[in-house]
This record gives sequence, structure tokens and C-alpha cells, in this order.
Amino acid sequence: MAEILVEPIEGYALSKNKKKGTTLFSKVGVVGCGKEGQSIARIASWHGMEVVFLELTEEKIETAIANIGKELDNRIENWGLTPSEKKAIMSRIKGTMDYQDLAECDFVIEAIRSDDKGARSIDARKEVFKSIEAIVREDTIIATNSTTIIITELASEMKKPERCISLHFFVTSPEARIIEVVKGLYTSEEVYNRVCTFVKLINRDVIPVEESAGLVSVRLYVTLLNEACQVLMEGIATMSDIDKTMKVGLGMRFGPFRTADIIGLSKITKWMDNLYEEFGSSKYKPSPLIKRLVRAKHLGVVSGEGFYKYDENGNVIS
Repeated sequence: MAEILVEPIEGYALSKNKKKGTTLFSKVGVVGCGKEGQSIARIASWHGMEVVFLELTEEKIETAIANIGKELDNRIENWGLTPSEKKAIMSRIKGTMDYQDLAECDFVIEAIRSDDKGARSIDARKEVFKSIEAIVREDTIIATNSTTIIITELASEMKKPERCISLHFFVTSPEARIIEVVKGLYTSEEVYNRVCTFVKLINRDVIPVEESAGLVSVRLYVTLLNEACQVLMEGIATMSDIDKTMKVGLGMRFGPFRTADIIGLSKITKWMDNLYEEFGSSKYKPSPLIKRLVRAKHLGVVSGEGFYKYDENGNVIS
């Protein structure tokens, strides 16, 4: 009688000892779900990733969910998104107040709000990084969505600083197909390459940037805004015509003044102060016109008035 061959079941990946494979970036965490965090959560979920965002209160969680829903409603009206697609996107987004819910994330992005003065304390953000590190797996990537904060400084007190990286989503134009990616002094090549893969998975192009306050986008934009303010104060052209010149003549999606209102003037002022402190060049000092608006609490779309006035839906009032 022929010998019966018995093969181990492990060879067929049916054993309990066999680890279940996971999809790269199947779950993304976002700490802070203001305007920037909402954009990150929506983009990641749009591309099939599960998203969990952390906020301080249930009220802020509800506000973030509502705002993401409104943005998707706008896509239904203008971009061809269907209601069923919106439902699927929203089903992948969950809010929480507990860091423990970030435990299974492959990638966590810090995007905490600025305070009333436009500042995001480096110490506060370091504490956020440490709180994330205490919960997530050893291979989880931790990032900041920042332009003026240096990732090397944020990562300096981490147990595994090589997992930390910086990237910049373009929130003023959420559909811009680029993301600036910054490798810090400690960032490993593996982590950098994985983040570049993440950027490609969400259908964006990587703009590799050396570690520098302001990156490319902010350094160029704030100098443009300062010069636009100078042109306006000299009476060379009206505000709307300066914006129109840059939109129609040079192809900007919004002119410098409209862009400033969308970003928020308090945030821009903080950017400029940080750049001036970093580089010492007067070209980064906020224009007196910007300072005057900030002192008057005319901060842009968020306050209903900045360079322009806005209705409750954020549309410019003629």
C-alpha cells in the first residue's frame, strides 16, 4: 500500500500562527480636525483609506464631520460625485477624543489648530508627537502638516525620531495635485519612501523639499502678498484688479488677496513672523496693511471680513 503523504497546513496559510497581511496605509490618523485636518481626512477617505481623527470635544467632532459633508455636497453639485459615493467616503471617517483609537493606524498626521493669535506652540506639538508615539505601533509613521515648524526639532525628543517626517497639504486649493514632503535630519530613507508612496496613493505628486522654514510655497507666497499690499498702498491698482491680474495674467487660482483671506490673515502673520525670525530678511515682515486688518480682527473668510467681505457661505460680497 502506498504511503500517505501528509503536508503541514501552514503551507496553505490557514494556520492561526500565520499573520494576516495588511494593506499599506489602510488606516490613517489625523490629530486636529480644523480646516487642514478636514481636508486631509476627506482626501485620504476619498481614496479608500479608513480615517480616524482626534479632537478635543464632541462638539468639534460633529463640526468637523458636518464640514466634510458640506464639502462633499459641493462636489456632488459641481464635480460629479454621487450621493452613494459620498456615503461611502463618510463611512470611512470616524472622530474620537481618545488617543488609544489611533493604535492601529499606519500613518498619523498632526494638524492641530492655531490659537487665536495664529500660533501653534512647538512645545504643544512635541507633546502631541509623544502622545502619538506612546500608542501606535513601532512601524507607524508620524508626521506634521506644517510649513514653518522644523520636523527635526519636533522629532528631537522622540524615542524613534527616524519615523518622523513633515508634509504640506495645499488647503487653499485642496485639489492641487502636489504635496511638499520634507525629510528631517533623523528621518529614515524607508520612511521617506513610504510617505512618497502614500502621496502617490492619494493621487498627488511629491515635491521633495529640503528642511527649511516656509518650504517653497509659503516663502514665495508671503513675499508676493507683501508686494501686492505695497502696490495697493501706492495706488497703482485696485485690490480686485491686482487679484485679477494674477488670476488671468499669471494663472493663479485665486489672487494674492483672496488667497490670504482663505488661508486666514492671523495664520499668514504668524508664518511671516516665523520666517523673519528665521532668516532676518525684511521681505518677510508683514505689511502694515496686513497688521491693520489683523488688529481689527478682520481675519478673512473665517471672520466674515478680511481684504474682502464674505457672506455666511464664504462667497465674496461685491
